[in-house]
Amino acid sequence: MTEETPGFEEKPDVPSGATPDDAEPKDAPSAEGASPAGDASAAAQTAGLTAQLDQVRTALGERTADLQRLQAEYQNYRRRVERDRIAVKELAISSLLTELLPVLDDIGRAREHGELVGGFKSVAESLETVAAKMGLQQFGKEGEPFDPMIHEALMHSYAPDVTETTCVAILQPGYRFGERTIRPARVAVAEPQPGAQSVKSDDTTAEAAEDKENGGPDEG
Repeated sequence: MTEETPGFEEKPDVPSGATPDDAEPKDAPSAEGASPAGDASAAAQTAGLTAQLDQVRTALGERTADLQRLQAEYQNYRRRVERDRIAVKELAISSLLTELLPVLDDIGRAREHGELVGGFKSVAESLETVAAKMGLQQFGKEGEPFDPMIHEALMHSYAPDVTETTCVAILQPGYRFGERTIRPARVAVAEPQPGAQSVKSDDTTAEAAEDKENGGPDEG
């Protein structure tokens, strides 16, 4: 039997130039130690991207609101320009037709006196046709109720056959362009005869009393 020498233990071979500590295996770095840092970095990047996205969305909303506001202002501007254009056009036509009214009055008087003949008649009718196409309308008729908004009373009288103030003669016709009155109709008006209504009412009352005394109206 071989006797073991006390105090000596076998050690693994150590390469030359290496310390004994190098021979001992070292623990490999664990992958789990780097995981929390990586998650924090990814979360920070995500938060940064989210913040940038929110800023972009906010800027986009502001620009969209600005664009909508500009579009609304442009539409209002177009409507205002169109309304002003129509108003200016109507004013110009109204001014032109107003200047033609004395000529139309002369044509009307010539027609009443039978002087509208020959070439003058053709020219006069053409002028009246053009004025009508431009929107000129004549108004004022005998027998219509007097309206101070469209009539101008030049003569006044009383008549027993009217129940309200009535135009009994058209001295000069009125003209309107669209809703605008260019010239009121100049008329002679008649009002109910003073006391005619009371006399009529008294006569009616007397007739009713007489019928009552006689036992009512005679039956056929």
